[in-house]
Amino acid sequence: MGRIAIFTDDPGWHGKQLRLAFASRGYSSEYVSLTECEISLANSGLPIFIPGFENGMPDAVFVRGVPGGTLQEVVFYLDILHALKAMGIPVYNDGYAIEKSVDKGRTSFLLNNAAINTPVTWVLKDRAKALQIAENELKQGHQLISKPLFGSQGEGVRRIEKMTDLFWLTSSNGVYYLQRFIECEGQGYSDIRVFIVAGKAVAAMKRSGKSWLNNVARGASCAKVELNLELSTIAIAAAQALSMDYAGVDVIKDSDGNYSIIEVNSIPAWKGLESVCDLNVAEALVGDLLDRYLQGDIVNIERAVS
Repeated sequence: MGRIAIFTDDPGWHGKQLRLAFASRGYSSEYVSLTECEISLANSGLPIFIPGFENGMPDAVFVRGVPGGTLQEVVFYLDILHALKAMGIPVYNDGYAIEKSVDKGRTSFLLNNAAINTPVTWVLKDRAKALQIAENELKQGHQLISKPLFGSQGEGVRRIEKMTDLFWLTSSNGVYYLQRFIECEGQGYSDIRVFIVAGKAVAAMKRSGKSWLNNVARGASCAKVELNLELSTIAIAAAQALSMDYAGVDVIKDSDGNYSIIEVNSIPAWKGLESVCDLNVAEALVGDLLDRYLQGDIVNIERAVS
C-alpha cells in the first residue's frame, strides 16, 4: 500500500476528507507537523526525518498547513519541502508555490508582471512615504487596505477610509503593504473564490461578508457561482503565475464589471465551497496528485498485476 504524508498541525475536517480520499485510491496517509521534521545529513540513514516514515520516505506529500513562526522557522519548514522535492518526492503544493503566495508583496508583483489585473499596490519601509501615498490616494477619492505581508483570514488587515485613519497606519514588522480598495459591483461587500486544480477552474462561490472582509472564517455567507470564460481565465492565469498545483483564487468584480485578483491561496480551505457546489474537492485534489505524479490508483494497479 502506498503511503502519503499530510503536513498539517490541525487536521480537522479537511484532513479527514483527504485521508478518506487517499484511502479510496488505495493509499494510507499520516498527519505530520513540519515542526517535528528534521534534516539529518549523517553518513547513513534518510536525510529527512519525518515522524511515522522512519523506514522510508512517503510516496508523496500533501501540504495542508505550514506553521507560522520566526523567519528562521518558516525558512526551515520550506527547506523541508524543497529537500523532499529535490529527492524526487512529489510535494503538493511545493515550497516554491507556497513561497510565492504566502508573501503578499511577491504575489502582487508576480501577478502584475504576468499582466494579470490586480489592485494598485505599494510595498515599502519608509513611513513618511507610506503616509504620503495614503494621503494622496484619499485625496483622489480612493480608499486603501493595509495588510501584513504574511497572514491569512483577514488577520491584521485594516481599511483606510479617511484622513483621521492615517493615525492608525502602522507597519507590519517594519514593512508597509498598501493596496487600493476596490468597490465590488452590486450592494454590500462580496468577492468570488475560484478553486483551481491542475490548471482548471473546477468550482466557484460568491462570499458575501458582514463587513468588507469576505472571509468565510469571519462569517461570510457562500453562494454558488457559475464559471464563465473570463472569470475562469483570470483565475487560472493567477494560479499559473505562481506555479500552483491547486489554488483558491480570490477575485473581485468591480462596478464596471472588470475582474481583479486580490489574493491567491496555496493552502485554501474548501468546506464553504463544498456547501454550495456539487464537488468532492478532496477527491479532486487527491486524484490530481496521484494521477499526475504517481501511478494512480494502487488498488487498480494491484488488480492489473494479479
